Amino acid sequence: MERGLARNTTSAYLSDLAQFLEHLGRRGLDPLKASRQDLEDYLWELRSGQGLEASTLARKIEALRSFYFFQAAERRTAANPAAELRSPRRPARLPEFLTPAEVGRLLAAAVGGSYESLRLRAMLELLYATGMRVSELLALKAGYLNLQDGWVRVLGKGAKERLIPVHERALALLEQFLLARQRRFPNAGESAVFLNRRGRPLSRVQFWRDLQALASRAGLEGRVHPHVLRHTFATHLLQGGADLRSVQEMLGHSSLSTTQIYTHLEKSGLKDSHRRHHPRG
Repeated sequence: MERGLARNTTSAYLSDLAQFLEHLGRRGLDPLKASRQDLEDYLWELRSGQGLEASTLARKIEALRSFYFFQAAERRTAANPAAELRSPRRPARLPEFLTPAEVGRLLAAAVGGSYESLRLRAMLELLYATGMRVSELLALKAGYLNLQDGWVRVLGKGAKERLIPVHERALALLEQFLLARQRRFPNAGESAVFLNRRGRPLSRVQFWRDLQALASRAGLEGRVHPHVLRHTFATHLLQGGADLRSVQEMLGHSSLSTTQIYTHLEKSGLKDSHRRHHPRG
């Protein structure tokens, strides 16, 4: 293993190779004379007998590729039987998201009239209202907010600008927070919207800490991270009937295929839709 792999990865590869060599040993096969069919038989046994996840099976195949590539390079075998092995397609990871009830619990837990409490509630409402990235939220300037018309201007990746509408509940809370911000930092002006106790832009680390503490109070520990509200925003919009192109524009995705990951639905929603619309339902 001369590829600079992480220690855990190297250890996993060695374990995978040991398993493979044990398999060949049980069949009296020399690993340096194994054919592609021998490797396929081994992988079939793994697929059918152990029910491995695609990611685990892909790692085992990569271990075989690395092993036989080395043996071929050292001229210990005439051909590389693993050269044509193909890794299984990994299913797309569905983004985590909260249910509307869980969002309600999270926002309800952000109580209090202090500057810090108002700041956290305003940040959460804005994230859920717009689906912006946390980096975009923390980079917001006061001049980017148009409370009168209900828009926020966001500078996304590659300095691409987009306008996102904001609903009235979030606007009302933002207005309340900005008054508290003005009282706390009368000279803040057009600087970052969300400031720490020293009047400097709030850091990602501090927001993470505040969010984790809030999630714990809401009984959602382990379920909430800054990006989950972006996932939740997109999922709830699509479940509510929004068109994919509009969601793409609001999220700032350059490709529609990136947005399509959010077209998943909860199983309960699928069952309800099936029951309501199937002619035999």
